Amino acid sequence: HSKSVLARSAACRVILHVDLDCFYAQVEMIRNPELRDKPLGVQQKYLVVTCNYEARKLGVKKLMSVKDAKEKCPQLILVNGEDLTPYREMSYKVTELLEEFCPLVERLGFDENFVDITETVEKRLNQLQQSGCSTVCVSGHVYNNQAINLHDTTHVRLVIGSQIAEEFREAIYARLGLTGCAGVASNKLLSKLVSGTFKPNQQTILLPESCQDLIRSLDHIQKLPGIGYKTTKRLETLGIRNVCDLQAFPSAVLEKELGVPIAQRIQNLSYGEDDSPVTPSGPPQSFSDEDSFKKCSSEVEVKEKIEELLPNLLDRICKDGRQPHTVRLTIRQFSSTDKWFNRESRQCPIPPHLIQKFGKESSNVISPLVDILMKLFRKMINVDLPFHLTLLSVCFSNLKDLPSSKKGSIGFYLKQMSPSSGSGK
Repeated sequence: HSKSVLARSAACRVILHVDLDCFYAQVEMIRNPELRDKPLGVQQKYLVVTCNYEARKLGVKKLMSVKDAKEKCPQLILVNGEDLTPYREMSYKVTELLEEFCPLVERLGFDENFVDITETVEKRLNQLQQSGCSTVCVSGHVYNNQAINLHDTTHVRLVIGSQIAEEFREAIYARLGLTGCAGVASNKLLSKLVSGTFKPNQQTILLPESCQDLIRSLDHIQKLPGIGYKTTKRLETLGIRNVCDLQAFPSAVLEKELGVPIAQRIQNLSYGEDDSPVTPSGPPQSFSDEDSFKKCSSEVEVKEKIEELLPNLLDRICKDGRQPHTVRLTIRQFSSTDKWFNRESRQCPIPPHLIQKFGKESSNVISPLVDILMKLFRKMINVDLPFHLTLLSVCFSNLKDLPSSKKGSIGFYLKQMSPSSGSGK
């Protein structure tokens, strides 16, 4: 019985996926309106990490090398996107705006958010029923052009969801000047998959009857959100390349290969089933910044790279107001194969006397932090032998609010002096 109740409540959920169009490029066009109608690419190192639709029309693609992009489109304007601060700040503005409408907002990277709008939909459905109104119109597209059945409350809920999605997108455009796509479906997986059906600046709803069509339209299992690079590689060795292969694969064999929880989860995903909740992200759990390069092969260079990363990070921590208690250094060594996984990390607690200085005397913490990070570096790399790094990342985590009654404040001493129970002092 409880399973059928869960299944019913899962079918009643209305989840929205909001995905901003070519986000970094949009932020650059807001910062400099003269770029608006010109082909624009945002460059990090020697790659075009994103480009606007003017550039896409001329053959430029995401993650193209700068050299190829310039050959395709000689008039391409490139903006340096190494400093993520403007994108990060705009990204949080979008999440905060969505949170004004609805508390259940989950960030996914800088340019995507999930919103659970089930309660809002329910309220509007009740209002509709009370007013005796039976017609509701879809905003945007319906996947597969499927006909809507107004006698089916699941359909009606999703249609109301499409109207709310339209309102969110209009608000994001009116207040922040950003356009984006949205997908409306009964879970996170499906809303994310359907949101990119019509681009840019459009939205699509997915009715339950079209779910299998959408899932089976994915030409490769790695297109299924939730199945990462490593799992994909393992599935490929089992002969599983697309969603139909995964659906048909014997569960027992899959469970033996991957373990029961992972096997069940990905097989559920292959049927479009996803009961994961939209979890409000809250403030960031860590602050990190990284730099990738072709070669870094001396201690002096490593130290310089760390010194470059720290000021921006300390500035962000200062604005946040919490104090980090852990610092981590991550490196990636050069390797001609398997680029994804040769990262290595070491972390350690931040000494208490340094924690006190965060936010107030940030410039005084750089030198001792560099020393700590270099010690972590030497734990991973034997500096007496040649080395070749292609990435360095610094991360501060274990963030805690400032203690409310600081030592030295009169409140602190009054608390210390209050009579402890039973001692009679």
